[in-house]
Amino acid sequence: MSEIVLRAVGLGRTYTQGPQPVEVLRSVDIEIRRGETVAIVGASGSGKSTLLHCLGGLDTPTTGSVEIDGQALSTLNEAQKGALRNRTLGFVYQFHHLLPEFTAQENVAMPLLIRREGRKAALGAALGALTDVGLEHRVGHTPAELSGGERQRAAIARALVTRPQCVLADEPTGNLDRDTARAVFGVMVALQNKVGTGIVVVTHDRELASRMGRVLELNAGRLTSAK
Repeated sequence: MSEIVLRAVGLGRTYTQGPQPVEVLRSVDIEIRRGETVAIVGASGSGKSTLLHCLGGLDTPTTGSVEIDGQALSTLNEAQKGALRNRTLGFVYQFHHLLPEFTAQENVAMPLLIRREGRKAALGAALGALTDVGLEHRVGHTPAELSGGERQRAAIARALVTRPQCVLADEPTGNLDRDTARAVFGVMVALQNKVGTGIVVVTHDRELASRMGRVLELNAGRLTSAK
């Protein structure tokens, strides 16, 4: 069995909104192994994004613990968390979050440049990642010059350019039409197979979720296997 990349034990997240606290996550346990593909489904507002943010160290749980690559996030300061995320995880969101003033190639190279890798090597790796998602002919274009599907493909290339152990994807096709969503999702799964990274996808689309190796459902703050 492959090694565990992400683990959460007893994860809880409560927000204080007005006089009554809102318990979004309740004692969630989850393990993600290297190379595994997992979909997390659930109704809008069920806490799927909150769970993903806690797993990625972007939000701090109220209770429980999260480990990334065997490191407990609670033992790390913000700079250490950032370094661990950059080394271990990739992120894809519903909105691409590409930087508008940079080309597709420069956007994809950004995680490597943040690591202080040489610009030539980073741009070379970015070209390879863009080629993997079928965008080698668009490397010099800015996000405004790309279609919605192309922007998401570039975001996937950016998430995978560092060869992370796991990619966390939050509704990565939620802003796309059905045919484009299927195509982009197919690119993500194919690239995952090539790179061997794990993928956790939060989605409301059960058809796309069914293409993942395991489907979990978040309901009333609790995570269970989907029926």
